[in-house]
Amino acid sequence: MSGMVVLIGVAVVVVLLVAWVIGTFNGLVRRRNQVRNAWSQIDVQLQRRHDLIPNLVETVKGFAAHERGVLETVTAARARAVAAGGPAERAEAENALTGALRSLFAVSEAYPTLTSNPSFLSLQEELASSESKVAYARQYYNDAVTSYNNAIGTFPAVMLAGVLGFQGAEHFETRGDERDAVRVQF
Repeated sequence: MSGMVVLIGVAVVVVLLVAWVIGTFNGLVRRRNQVRNAWSQIDVQLQRRHDLIPNLVETVKGFAAHERGVLETVTAARARAVAAGGPAERAEAENALTGALRSLFAVSEAYPTLTSNPSFLSLQEELASSESKVAYARQYYNDAVTSYNNAIGTFPAVMLAGVLGFQGAEHFETRGDERDAVRVQF
């Protein structure tokens, strides 16, 4: 009878251990998928931003054709941002694009007819809206990354995370003055 109690005790421990492994694995998969979904949301918002930029450049070009250097810088920065890969590379490229857009808006202030043009004003509004959506998507992504990284880095899940192939995710970070949204209002 005592052998049977030990056997039942061992079976209960094994069942609890298996349930814990399954629960931990499923929780980590959910968090990893949340990070991937959040990254997709950033991608969608950045694509929206990237799609606005050629129209903005064309509008400015019509009024400030001799500002070719600034327009080329914006176009090149957009191309680098579109081609960028993971969070660190993407953040760097987006920071460069933000700086180029700041230059574009600084130049456009010298052209009153441009700054009162309905197309330009509409593009400004769309870009401002995009900037807000990018900021929200970035915050959501970084929150998801923090939750995921905490889940794989805390005891007891840390014992399984590495074995099961879960690796930490990168935050989408900006540096210095690039943390401020592009100013698009005059």
